[in-house]
Amino acid sequence: MVKWVSKKVIVQFITFNLVGLLNTAIDFMLYTLLLWFGTYYLIAQIIAYGAGMINSFLLNSRYTFHKGDTLVSKPRQLNRGVRFVVWNALLLGLTLLLLAAFTEWWGVGEVISKVIVTVVTVALNFYGSKKWVFAASGSRA
Repeated sequence: MVKWVSKKVIVQFITFNLVGLLNTAIDFMLYTLLLWFGTYYLIAQIIAYGAGMINSFLLNSRYTFHKGDTLVSKPRQLNRGVRFVVWNALLLGLTLLLLAAFTEWWGVGEVISKVIVTVVTVALNFYGSKKWVFAASGSRA
């Protein structure tokens, strides 16, 4: 095993990806449902991503990074929530840009584009969530 990868990080990564599978299922099902109802694909992505994002925050706070405890002060909880929203807004922007690039510029279908973009953003999302969103104050755990 690589020296800098601890068992805790591996467990967090696996848990993060299990939560991510659920988030992706919520996101993907809502996205395809909205497309089926005729919603413009970028609007569908914003709505679907928002639903997955809410689920992600709740489950990753509690199970992946164990930050759902009630002993944390309200300002720290708010700070974490703001970081989560900022990080996910950046990821959403990247997702929209990549979706548009694959769909509009390169002619890839909307659903296939969604799959490709999801694969591309998973590792980036874990890294940012671990190192910034859910990191302990003063720590880059």
